[in-house]
Amino acid sequence: MCELVDILKLDGRREPFVREKVIVSAMKAGAPPEEARAIGEAIERVAYDGMPSGEIRRQVLDHLRDRNPEWEENWLMYDRAVKKRGAATVAGLPAR
Repeated sequence: MCELVDILKLDGRREPFVREKVIVSAMKAGAPPEEARAIGEAIERVAYDGMPSGEIRRQVLDHLRDRNPEWEENWLMYDRAVKKRGAATVAGLPAR
């Protein structure tokens, strides 16, 4: 487990990094529990205080794509459809 670190959200808020959020998101994208846990642990190892949420998102997407490109696409479809995020926001850039 990593030291307590805060993640910097796009709107400037800070919130604690929670590995379980990464794991649940990876599972919702289609990753089986053991793969989702591995992704969560990998992100937790590199998380640092003040890490932008967009950087976490990019790293999770990289891990999903490396394991199964369909999982990455599932995550992106969810962001577009449910969270109403466009391509720029999904990439970690502010929406225009």
